[in-house]
Amino acid sequence: MAAIAGQVVDQYIEFMESKSDPRTSEWLLMGGPGPLFFILAFYIYFCNKIGPKMMENRKPFDLKPLLIIYNLAQVLFSVWLVWEGLQGGWLHHYNLKCQPVDYSNNPVAMRMANACWWYFFCKLVELLDTVFFVLRKKNNQITFLHLYHHSLMPFCAWVGTKFLPGGHGTFLGVINSFVHIIMYFYYMVSAMGPQYQKYLWWKKYLTTLQMVQFCMIFIHSSQLLIYECNYPKTIVVLLLINALFFFGLFGNFYRKSYKKGTFKLQ
Repeated sequence: MAAIAGQVVDQYIEFMESKSDPRTSEWLLMGGPGPLFFILAFYIYFCNKIGPKMMENRKPFDLKPLLIIYNLAQVLFSVWLVWEGLQGGWLHHYNLKCQPVDYSNNPVAMRMANACWWYFFCKLVELLDTVFFVLRKKNNQITFLHLYHHSLMPFCAWVGTKFLPGGHGTFLGVINSFVHIIMYFYYMVSAMGPQYQKYLWWKKYLTTLQMVQFCMIFIHSSQLLIYECNYPKTIVVLLLINALFFFGLFGNFYRKSYKKGTFKLQ
């Protein structure tokens, strides 16, 4: 048994050393998956157990000023991520049909790798979305879709930064960050109070846009099942499956929220 465990550890070390990108290996939280798994495990436990128990006999926190500042910061952060993704590749240097990862220290390649890390960091910051729900006693908003999305995206972004910080897969980050500009703007206006919520009639179109992004990611990624691109097909297949799964979850949310008229502003 000890021999098997030792062999597994050796294979893990060999995989991490041979497949990971040495340019990003020394960056914060990039050494190994352990710290990230701890953060996500604590996040899930807090949002499902510790947080609701802590708030059980308390009044909801009034986080209006904090939420306005937080959502504005997310809008600005997302704008910057889109800009970096475009300047780091997609506007000038990348091919929509096929784009391998550039592992060199070329300034453009390093700019995209840096953008990948900041995208990962952004996904960690977004865990606060759920924490704010808990503190405001909006536990009905903590759905499977919400927890799955917020738990999976940091891990996917970590894998991208650790092994593939650039190339074809970064299209997802640019599209997702663009959608988040609009999404967090919506949340910011919603947080400003009921007098502004009359301007938020377009929520269902935001959900539609979120579904469109998964269609775009699916179509863009599926090309690599046809063309040889020196990009891992295992990652491509996982991207396709995840895009379909998210499309189904958001489609189900759309059907329940808008077709039956049950949606309420957060």
